Amino acid sequence: MSASSDSAKPAQSNTTKPAATQPADNRATANGLPYLSNFASDVANNSWLLPDGVVDVLFEDAHKQEALRHQLIQQLISHGYELVNPPMIEFTESLLSEASEDLKRQTFKIIDQLTGRLMGVRADITPQILRIDAHHGGNGIARYCYAGDVIHTLPSGLFGSRTPLQLGAEIFGCGELAADIELIDVLFSMVNSLDMSATLHIDLGHVAIFKRLAALAELSDNDTEQLMHLYANKNLPELKRVCQLLTMGNDFYALARFGHDMAKLLDTLSDTAKQDTHIVTAVDELQRLKAHLEIQWQTPVSIDVTELSGYHYHTGIIFNGYINSETQPLVRGGRFDGMQSVGQLSAKRSREATGFSMDVSRLLAHTQLESPIIVLVDYQALNQANADKAQMQVLLQQVTSLRQQGYRVTMPLTAVDRPAALTHRLNFVNNQWQLEAI
Repeated sequence: MSASSDSAKPAQSNTTKPAATQPADNRATANGLPYLSNFASDVANNSWLLPDGVVDVLFEDAHKQEALRHQLIQQLISHGYELVNPPMIEFTESLLSEASEDLKRQTFKIIDQLTGRLMGVRADITPQILRIDAHHGGNGIARYCYAGDVIHTLPSGLFGSRTPLQLGAEIFGCGELAADIELIDVLFSMVNSLDMSATLHIDLGHVAIFKRLAALAELSDNDTEQLMHLYANKNLPELKRVCQLLTMGNDFYALARFGHDMAKLLDTLSDTAKQDTHIVTAVDELQRLKAHLEIQWQTPVSIDVTELSGYHYHTGIIFNGYINSETQPLVRGGRFDGMQSVGQLSAKRSREATGFSMDVSRLLAHTQLESPIIVLVDYQALNQANADKAQMQVLLQQVTSLRQQGYRVTMPLTAVDRPAALTHRLNFVNNQWQLEAI
């Protein structure tokens, strides 16, 4: 911004009436142009910047991301999952009909210019799968898979993306543990096919244990939320104090103390909890699933029954998959029986369901593509071929053959047209086109 010209003027007497102060947005610079506030100036000078949590995926990363999407989806299809591709926008009546408050806050809302109705830009694809299953799933078991962009109003975590590429799978119509086992088996088949330079650690939970204890103790909503907050913060001293004031408080405290060891947990719980069939079944499911993963996939498995981040959404087994020592899970999944979908084509109904989803972009740092072979057709030889139809025809056939083999072949437009990381040149030598390494 230009310096003010007022400093060059002689001082005015005290009797002179001061000029009225102009609003900041109406001030003019010395050259007569409108004044831009700092914020407006920053926007004008940095219009290429993207919002926080929004990034471009460029070049090799874009290629890698698309290859990962294709490979993972093909794995799911080979396991019998039907591919679906819901739209980015829907009316909020269907998109958010059974959504949690967290999901509603994460969803951008827009007005449909055709009808004036409120629409949402999807922040999660699972609610759309509920709608699809309600209309097309029938009464039997149905398997779905998907991959698509979602948009969040806020990032998840400190450096989380607001535009993840969400890929996932769902099984509807089966309430057995076998469905949860199949999903995690498919997940490991997918991950192992990538030859990642990282290991996947599974953290298991089961929200039905806490839900059942809360029901037996007839906890109020406020007490339930307070316990969940204390569990999330691992605040054992405060948790112990609060539990002393609650019915079955020792059981709620035991979840935090021994929720990682099912044998110790059962020993510590009250007789009322030990004899409850819902709690006993949930503990048995955790033990069976943990044993299966350790035997089948030789993977580290931990259990935490106080992991209740999806409490208002999930109903049974939940699992998070972590890569190495990352704090944010790569994969989130679990059971959501009884979720309902309603639409013009079907009445409201509930279905057993379980599923998982991941952000494909999180895999970019842990996978590598094969080094590409990048070929440039020699510019002078190309010009000569342009004057000879037969020679050009042979060249085009050669280029087509190389591209079908996965080579990246550039036919230059000018003498300086040259791709980065060039590995080979296609030249015309001894009356034939030859591929020469550089």
